[in-house]
Amino acid sequence: MCGGCRGEGERISSTFLGLLGTEPLAGSSVLDVGTGWGRLALELAPRSRRIVGIDREVALIEDARRRVAAAGIANAEFVVADAEAGEYHAFTPDMVVAHLCMSDAIVERAGRVLAPGRAFGFVAFEAEQWRETGRRSRFAYDESRARAVLDANGFAVEHLEIERETQQYASLEAALAAVVDWRTSGGVTAAGSGTSSTWRRAGERSRAAI
Repeated sequence: MCGGCRGEGERISSTFLGLLGTEPLAGSSVLDVGTGWGRLALELAPRSRRIVGIDREVALIEDARRRVAAAGIANAEFVVADAEAGEYHAFTPDMVVAHLCMSDAIVERAGRVLAPGRAFGFVAFEAEQWRETGRRSRFAYDESRARAVLDANGFAVEHLEIERETQQYASLEAALAAVVDWRTSGGVTAAGSGTSSTWRRAGERSRAAI
């Protein structure tokens, strides 16, 4: 699951990066689930003690390995693994992150592996993006669904917001062309799209504090 969900041009949420910047990454081992070609992992590696990126797509993991080698980064590792199928204990993470690769199964596994007080941060597609299709993706979250699955797995919410982005076009024809492209590709509408950017810490059933 999540193989390839981060494309070459996919921008990392600036809000998400800002929240990650407040964490003690220098002493942390970070697990990046659904890493794709390693965009987020490569961003965080220079700030972290160690980072492991996992993805089920072999070609993407190979690409990530080439990129980290070319960048001369020694503390990043990439492993072929399905983020929804296996447990995360072998990676011994102090923190789990997921950028546009989010599901209930991932939350459950993060909750089982993280010690009390450790952080889980993610960015997910916002449920409203699928309004036009009439069928919500199981990978999309609104606030109530996000809070429910996090509460059920021992997390206390510390930051939750909806990031909205409106695309402007030079002409009506250009806007219509974008809509046609969205409908034929099965992607997300370009006008008024947004992501649910969240940051949470393994709670107490233990504690919760940043």
